[in-house]
Amino acid sequence: MTPTWNQIRLVVFDLDGTLVDSKQDLALSVNAMRGEMGLSPLPLDLIASYIGHGATELVRRSLGTLATIENVDKGMAFFLNYYRDHMLDNTAPYPGVPEALEKLQAHKLAVLTNKPVIFSREMLTRLGFAPYFTFVYGGNSFPQKKPDPVGLHKMMEDLGIPAAQTLMVGDSDTDVLTGRNGGVWTCGVTYGFGADTLQKVPPDLVIDDLRELPPLLDGLRKG
Repeated sequence: MTPTWNQIRLVVFDLDGTLVDSKQDLALSVNAMRGEMGLSPLPLDLIASYIGHGATELVRRSLGTLATIENVDKGMAFFLNYYRDHMLDNTAPYPGVPEALEKLQAHKLAVLTNKPVIFSREMLTRLGFAPYFTFVYGGNSFPQKKPDPVGLHKMMEDLGIPAAQTLMVGDSDTDVLTGRNGGVWTCGVTYGFGADTLQKVPPDLVIDDLRELPPLLDGLRKG
């Protein structure tokens, strides 16, 4: 079935790597955690490849062979406390994100991320984006994280919007799989730090800049 983009009513965004470039602050927080545990720092790009599956998985993968239950618990406690204080030191919206969100106001907008929900909501509030979103759900908002579609199903049910009129936007295969599992349309952004995974799991639509999305959904250009 060919998507009719101008019939989309609900747009659900991933956060890290899609709306905000948070790679440096997440990586620095991981390396601060490793330093606290007597470990040497990891390359930022390596840490970035671990992002997208929730904070616990990020800490676990960053600890490697030392990821015992005890060490992961200890690392998580330090990481969350450190990241809370430093999550906007270097993090900023990607170019075009503020303009795109402003132009998408005729649609229902939401965020579904695997980042802990308290950090997600605080980040969006401090960046001034919170008013744009009807829902902001994080990795601990539901029993399962993305790519499980439970969050998508909850939003569509609460808004009374069917899957055929819903679009999931993200930078990684996790987001595309979330959309597929939820039966919705998918859009991949090529600028995020998970973009290389989109080749394995191609979305229905690929864009290089979020500003490409509003005219498409408004029927002003073809996909």
